[in-house]
Amino acid sequence: MKLSYETLLKDHGLSLTSVRMTMLDVLTENPHADANLIFEHVQRRITAASKQAIYNNLNTLVEHKLIREIKPKGQPSLYEISRGDNHQHIVCRACQRVLDCHLQITYLTPSEHHGFAIDEAEVTFWGICPSCQKINSGENK
Repeated sequence: MKLSYETLLKDHGLSLTSVRMTMLDVLTENPHADANLIFEHVQRRITAASKQAIYNNLNTLVEHKLIREIKPKGQPSLYEISRGDNHQHIVCRACQRVLDCHLQITYLTPSEHHGFAIDEAEVTFWGICPSCQKINSGENK
């Protein structure tokens, strides 16, 4: 089922611009995309789109929680459509591939809340993906 981006944007009081709509389409087709990839895909469809427009819209869509920003250390921010499931990510140290990881991590609640009402946890797992493991094991033989 494809989300109704028009409805989502209207529900958040955001205007229905062609750049925003295209960005949401691009993120649906390319989860975990960085700003440059989003810009390249949007510009193919809307040649007048600027990088500044992409960054401005990324900030607005993240602020309104329509998209989620992922910040893997040592890499540019990545973006995906928000699904409200607070899933985690696993990143390959070799090729930087990012995959969704759905785990039940309710036991990771901090022992001291310091008065915070915890509503989200951000967990990223790091390792070597199967493809890179095959490449590395082939080089060692």
